[in-house]
Amino acid sequence: MSVTGEAGAGRPLVKAAVASAPPVGPPPLRSPLLPAAGRTIRTPWRDAVRGFVGSRTAMAGLVVLAAFLLLAVLAPLVAPYGADQQSLTDRLKPPSPAHAFGTDDLGRDVLSRVLFGAQISLRVGIFAVAIALIVGSSLGLVAGFSGGKLDALFMRGMDIVLAFPSTLLAIGIVAMRGPSLEMALVAIGIVNIPIYARLARSMAIGLKEREYVMAARCLGAARGRIVGRHILPNALSPLIIQATLGIATAIIEAAGLGFLGLGAQPPAPEWGLMLTNGRAFLINAPWAMIFPGLAIMLTTLAFNLVGDGVRDALDPNFRV
Repeated sequence: MSVTGEAGAGRPLVKAAVASAPPVGPPPLRSPLLPAAGRTIRTPWRDAVRGFVGSRTAMAGLVVLAAFLLLAVLAPLVAPYGADQQSLTDRLKPPSPAHAFGTDDLGRDVLSRVLFGAQISLRVGIFAVAIALIVGSSLGLVAGFSGGKLDALFMRGMDIVLAFPSTLLAIGIVAMRGPSLEMALVAIGIVNIPIYARLARSMAIGLKEREYVMAARCLGAARGRIVGRHILPNALSPLIIQATLGIATAIIEAAGLGFLGLGAQPPAPEWGLMLTNGRAFLINAPWAMIFPGLAIMLTTLAFNLVGDGVRDALDPNFRV
């Protein structure tokens, strides 16, 4: 009786020990394609964002660019005076608490005009590059994918445009319809079309021989679908890089046309036009030229830094 009782009393302990023992055998297999618990899937775009955020110069440029964009949007609220508000008694006043950047020859506050001028310069730069990017990449993708006579026709046209200096060609385009901000925007967009067309063409020539494009052709996919679904997404990286860098160039070209009197017309607070108006007072009132020039320089530098960061993040050759 005692032996049986001791054996019966020991059975729960044996069961508990068996239940708490680790499982015997190899661990369950896990597919290498599935991420481990708590880990995120790495994608090229996530790696690009991580690389861009990790670049100090790119983030510095992004901060400066965001500041200019914010000031441009909020210019009517943060500007101390109106863009065209005149006070002839305060003409050519040096920087002071009342006028942080001084005043111009008509007594207008330079700080207010620089803030309102950011709206014009940024709009011209962004929209001019958008025109060149859309038209140029479309022509380049079609020419590169089609080849033959169509490719030769499109590229010879681009070569003719490239044969002229960009500033001279922009001046000629503006002169045909008269100087205005809109014509300057269109002219800058037209002279930059060949850059994006040649870049998109080179990408299309290399991508149309890839296996996935050949497979789409064998399946009977239309040309437009192949270009839009297979070639364009893989050609976006260099186009985005060029567009980011091209905005800085477009802003400088817009300022140059404004300086020549072929862009925005008075009394518009455009940075290039402000440089022209302040040129006559460079000795007595240099602030009328210094601050618009600094705005052009900082905006251009910010776009260049962001463009370099985007290039380093998207181009595999620059990744560490």
